[in-house]
This record gives sequence, C-alpha cells and structure tokens, in this order.
Amino acid sequence: MFPCFFQSVICIWSVVGAGGEMVMEEGRPGPSKPAGDRRPQKREKKDKQHDKQQPCEGFSIKAMMKNSVVRGPPPAGSVKERPAKHTAFRKFYERGDFPIAVQHECGGNKIAWKVQIEELDYHYFLPLFFDGLCETEFPYEFFARQGVHDLLEHGGNRILPVVPQLIIPIKNALNLRNRQVLCTTLKVIQHLVVSAEMVGVALVPYYRQILPVLNIFKHMNVNLGDGIEYGQQKRENIGVLIQETLELFERYGGENAYINIKYMIPTYWSCM
Repeated sequence: MFPCFFQSVICIWSVVGAGGEMVMEEGRPGPSKPAGDRRPQKREKKDKQHDKQQPCEGFSIKAMMKNSVVRGPPPAGSVKERPAKHTAFRKFYERGDFPIAVQHECGGNKIAWKVQIEELDYHYFLPLFFDGLCETEFPYEFFARQGVHDLLEHGGNRILPVVPQLIIPIKNALNLRNRQVLCTTLKVIQHLVVSAEMVGVALVPYYRQILPVLNIFKHMNVNLGDGIEYGQQKRENIGVLIQETLELFERYGGENAYINIKYMIPTYWSCM
C-alpha cells in the first residue's frame, strides 16, 4: 500500500513542478517538450487564419470585418490593345477601286501604280490610304503603308489642303494601341510633317487628337543595359519613334508648337 501511495505523490509533484498548475494525471509524467516543437503549431494556426480571409470590395461594410481582404483596383488598360474593325480601305480594295498591284522585286515588294500618281485626286485617295493604317493583314497592310509613302513622296503642294481629313484616320490608328500599327503610323506622321511646307504648322491645332496616345507610350523604351537591341535597325522602338516625332513637330510646327506639345505631354523637353 505504501509504494502505491508514494508513487502517486511523486506523480502529482512532477506535474505541479513542471507546469505550475495542480493537474491530476494518471501514470508517470513524460519528458517536457522543447520550445522548438511549438512553432509549427503556431504556423498552422496562422495558415488557417490566412485561409479564412475573404476578399471583398473596398469602402464596403464587409471590408471592416475581421479576416477580410480588400481587393485592389482593376488595371486601367491604358496600353491594352483594342480590337480592330474592317476599314473602308479594305472594302474599296476588294471592290477593285484602287489602281494598284503588287510588283515583286529582289529588294522587296513595291506597288505598281496603273496611273501616274500626280494625276490622282488626293482629296479622295489620301484619306482612304491613311484609313488603311489600321490594317495588320497582308495585303491590306502592305498596300496602305506603301501607298501612303508613295502619295506623300509625290504629293507636293496638294498635301496641305487634305491635312484636316487625315486627322481622324491617324487618331483611329493610334487608339488601337497595337505595337505594329503604332510604329507604322509614327513613321507615316514623320513623313507627313516633312512632305510639304506648312504641313507641320497645320497639324498644331490637332495635337489634342494625336498626342494623348503618344503621352502613354512615350517612356516605353527597352533598357537592356550593355546589351544590343536589334530592333533599332528596323526602327521598332516605340519610345524612340515618339521622341523623334515630337522633335519633328517642334521643328516644323512654328513658334506655338512647343507650348502645345508641353501642354499635352508635360515630360517633353525642347530640342531647339
């Protein structure tokens, strides 16, 4: 009888000494657990609390509740590509209204004009070819791009009266946010500015329709450090093309060009 009583006393004393609380347990006390074994349990509790977190909208009653996570704002989509629609240029080309054909050469394809370019009605054909800048499929993209450059090269003084009709096609092409269309349109704008006298000045009132998209993509440059960007050879860097276009606007736009460019693109600095 005495050994059993002594054994129970030892058991109670060990529990009181280890935990500091009077707990009646049967059997012998086991070894105390080290402090490192308790950490995984805390991590499991945190993981469970994290799993219980519920996403909710901002500025709502649910956002003030416990274990609720407010969703961030959705992306604005300012540089997201817009879907393109069929243009009037495609319709007129499929109907056979343009006096053009493909001329295959060793250096690349060219347009074989069936009439003299100087005899064309620029008020009719030039806006249609500018409208085709939105195209990305062959042969519409090729005919529109090459046709615009041919018309601007042989236009001379007949380009200036047509400038107001070219603003909407240029704006539609830029608003697509398509990288290929952007590069093509910027090169065409540069050719348009230097194609004839006073064209750069005539474009100044329309900067509010042209420059907003350029302000979005102005800093889209490829920073490779010491690497080589081979797209420079084909002039496919959008940021560089935009900078060149803005500098041409300032040089050929007259005395009011810089003020209007600065109003629409505050980060632009004068090159004069």
